[in-house]
Amino acid sequence: MTLVGRPNVGKSTLLNAILGTKVSIVSDKPQTTRTQVRGVLDRPDAQLVFVDTPGIHKPRSALGERLNATAEGAIGDVDVVCLVIDATAPLGRGDRWVAGRVPPDAVVVVNKVDVASPAEVLGQLSAAAGLDLSEYFPVSARTGAGVAELVAALVARLPEGPRYYPAGVVTDVAEAFWVGELVREQLLAVVREEVPHSVATRVTEWDWPRVRCEILVERESQKGIVIGRGGGVLKAVGTAVRAQLPEGAYLELFVKVDKDWQRRPASLERLGY
Repeated sequence: MTLVGRPNVGKSTLLNAILGTKVSIVSDKPQTTRTQVRGVLDRPDAQLVFVDTPGIHKPRSALGERLNATAEGAIGDVDVVCLVIDATAPLGRGDRWVAGRVPPDAVVVVNKVDVASPAEVLGQLSAAAGLDLSEYFPVSARTGAGVAELVAALVARLPEGPRYYPAGVVTDVAEAFWVGELVREQLLAVVREEVPHSVATRVTEWDWPRVRCEILVERESQKGIVIGRGGGVLKAVGTAVRAQLPEGAYLELFVKVDKDWQRRPASLERLGY
């Protein structure tokens, strides 16, 4: 099951809601998700493997091009594609562009119905019907409304087959990568608008419970913003991340300038994008 759509339509929040646990970071900043994130819903009657993808957008850098390629690459070889759209925003050219790349049997998920008016939801469902896809589900990933009905419909579409993951597995994301993502999530929540796209994170040392995470920015001026006055931003980020880790974790954060990293293929490769 692949979740695709424009940036900020709520794909990651929807995946977390479906699984009942957090496997993908979320923020109100575009392009929060930068890689494919798999989440596993294991039930007595079925096992569903979901793929969360970066939002498909008009790229302005080598990173943007790679994010689009990652998302589009997840559309093939899955049983069901879910096209997620925002109930609070008109169906735009970008949504239609993504819809043109999904198979005809794709499911349309109209998300954020909790913050949309009934008229907006009906209007968006009507507009989505014009995409000529197979089924349409209004949901709220934030409150959980409609999520059970969506999952039931997806289970009904599954073909017979083996379980690909053992019981108890909810994601294939490596622990070190996950810690780096948690750091980036907290940075997205606190740094200024112009900085988020320029931030990347990677764990460079893992000797549990000691973890060293490097934060990359593109310019020297951004380094001061990420550190904060008196180190305040880094302290707040570290505290928030440690609260989500097992007790006793010791997290070290370092900030480094990697000039124009999102435009340089070598840097993208090093970061796993």
